[in-house]
Amino acid sequence: MAGVPCMLIRGGTSKGAYFLAADLPSDPAERDDLLIRTMGSGDPRQIDGIGGATPLTSKVAVVSPSSEPNVDVDYLFLQLGVEEATVSDRQNCGNLLAGVGPFAVARGLVPTDRPVRIRMVNSDSVATARFPVGEVAISGVPGTAPGVVLDFDDTEGPNGLLPTGNLVDVIDGVPVTCVDNGMPVVVARAADLGVTGYESVSQLADDLALRDRVQRLRMQAAALMGLRDTTSVPKTTLVAPPVDGGSICTRTFIPLRLHTSIGVLGAVSVATALLMDGGVGHELFSGSSRVDVEHPTGHLQVEVELDPAGRVRRSGVVRTARTLFDGTVFPR
Repeated sequence: MAGVPCMLIRGGTSKGAYFLAADLPSDPAERDDLLIRTMGSGDPRQIDGIGGATPLTSKVAVVSPSSEPNVDVDYLFLQLGVEEATVSDRQNCGNLLAGVGPFAVARGLVPTDRPVRIRMVNSDSVATARFPVGEVAISGVPGTAPGVVLDFDDTEGPNGLLPTGNLVDVIDGVPVTCVDNGMPVVVARAADLGVTGYESVSQLADDLALRDRVQRLRMQAAALMGLRDTTSVPKTTLVAPPVDGGSICTRTFIPLRLHTSIGVLGAVSVATALLMDGGVGHELFSGSSRVDVEHPTGHLQVEVELDPAGRVRRSGVVRTARTLFDGTVFPR
C-alpha cells in the first residue's frame, strides 16, 4: 500500500493534516479523492481515516513554495466533510494557518530565522507568521504551546468587505450584517432568533428549530453575498452582550454544527462588523480595535483597525501550533 508524507498539527483550536503539494496528485479531483480516503470522510465516525469526526478535525493544509513576489509559501486550505464525502476550497482557516509557518520550516521550504510570508490561496490574501512567541495558552486548548503571531495584509473577500453592498440586510425578518474580512459570516443578534446567546453548545445543538432557521437565513444570505458553494460558508454567528469581561459574546454555526469556540478568521469578520457604527450588534459591543471575543470555551483576542472610510487597515491574532506527528499516512 502506497503511503503519503503527512504532518498532523494542532493549529489554534483546530487540527489538520499538512501536506506538501508535491506529495499529492496534481489533478484536483484525484487529490480530493485521496484526501477523502485519508480522512475517512463519508462516515460520521471517520473510523477508517485520520479525521476526528468533527469539522474542526477534518481539515487539510496543502503547502508549496510560492512564485509570488515577497511571499514564501502558498497555503491552500481544504475543508473535508465528515458525514459527507466532500471537499471544499471556498474558505480559509486561520487556525490551521498558525501551523503553516512551522510546517514550512520543518519541510525546508523557508529558513528558521525570519517571519514566514504566506499566501492564502483560497482568498489570494497574505499573512505574516512570526514564531515561536514563548509558551502561550489559548482558550479551548489544554496546556500551553509555542505562540504564533499572525498579521493579515488584506483579508477583505472577493466581493468586498460587505458583499451584499449593505451594512444591514433583513432576512426572514431578522436584521443581519453580512461581512467578509477573511471569512464570509452572517452576524445576527441572538435575541432576534429567540435565544440568549449564552446557551451551551449542546443546548443549541438540540434546538432543531433554531438550526433550521439558521440554515434558511444563511442560504438566503449566501445568495445575496454572491457565494456559489455553500458547503461550508457562510458561517453564522449569534452575538449577545459580553458576560465574562470581554467585548462581545458569540455562538457560531459552522455552518450548522455549533462551534465549540470560534474560528480565527470568523472572529476577525465578526469583530469587523461590530466595529462599524450601525452594524448588527454594534450597540452590544464593548471595546476598541482590540476585540476580546467570548465563545463557549473561553476568549479569543483579535485586532482589527478600520480607516475613517470603513476600510480595513490591519487585522491580527495570536494562536499556537503544536506538531502531533510527522510520518506517513495510508489512505484506504
